[in-house]
Amino acid sequence: MLYSASELLALLIVTGGILVQAWVGIGFGLLAAPLLYLLDPAYVPGPVLMLGWGLSMLVVLKQRHRLNWRRVCPAILARLPGSWCGALLLVSLATWQLSLLFGCALLLAVWLSGRRVDLALTPSALTVAGFCSGVLGTATSVGGPPMALLYQHQPRLTTRDELAVFFLAGTPLSLLMLVLEGGTGLLALPLVLKLLPGVALGFWLSRWLELRVHKDSARPAILLISALSALGVLWQGIKAGLLG
Repeated sequence: MLYSASELLALLIVTGGILVQAWVGIGFGLLAAPLLYLLDPAYVPGPVLMLGWGLSMLVVLKQRHRLNWRRVCPAILARLPGSWCGALLLVSLATWQLSLLFGCALLLAVWLSGRRVDLALTPSALTVAGFCSGVLGTATSVGGPPMALLYQHQPRLTTRDELAVFFLAGTPLSLLMLVLEGGTGLLALPLVLKLLPGVALGFWLSRWLELRVHKDSARPAILLISALSALGVLWQGIKAGLLG
C-alpha cells in the first residue's frame, strides 16, 4: 500500500492520538481530529470515529473480564438521540459553517478537559454527558470531553476501560446516523484502511508507556496542540465564509 507524504503525516497523527487515548482514556479525537481536518476535511467525522472505535474494541477485548458495562448504560442509551441531532447538524451546514462549528466545539472540548470540577458519577449525569457526547462526536468526531469530565476523579484505568465500553457501544450509533443522513460517503472507507496501522501501533506503544511515563505529563501539551489546531480550523472557516 503506497502512501503520499500527507497520508504518512496522517498516519503519524493517528498513531500519536491512539497512543494517548489508550494510555489515559481520552485524547484521540481531541488531538487527532483537528490536525487531520487541517490535512483533509474528509478525515472528519467518519474516519476518526471508525478508528477510535477500533481502539475501543482492542481495549475492551483486553480488559473484558473486569469491565463495568452496567454503569455506562445510561450514557450509551442517551448517545442515540444525541447522535441523531449531531448527524442532522452535520448535513445541514455548509463547509465553512462546519469549520466554525468544529473549531468552536474543539475549543469547548479543550476548556472542558482542563476543568477541575467535582461532578458526581450518577445515572442522570451520565445521561446528559452521553447525549452531549453523541451530538459533538457525530458532528465533529470529538465526543470524549463530556464523558471525561465525569470520570476525571476516577482511577485512570477505570476511566480508560469504561470510556472504551461507552465508545464501543456508542460510536456505531453515530456511524449509523451518519449513513442514514448523509450516505456512506461520510465514512471515507479508503482513508480508514490506510490509517488502520496507526491504531495497532499506537495501542502497542501505549502498553510500553504504561509503566514509564506519568499519566498527566502529556496533558498540557495535548490541550495546547488541540487549542492551536482548533484556532486553525476556525480561521479556515472564517476565511471561507468571508470569501464565499
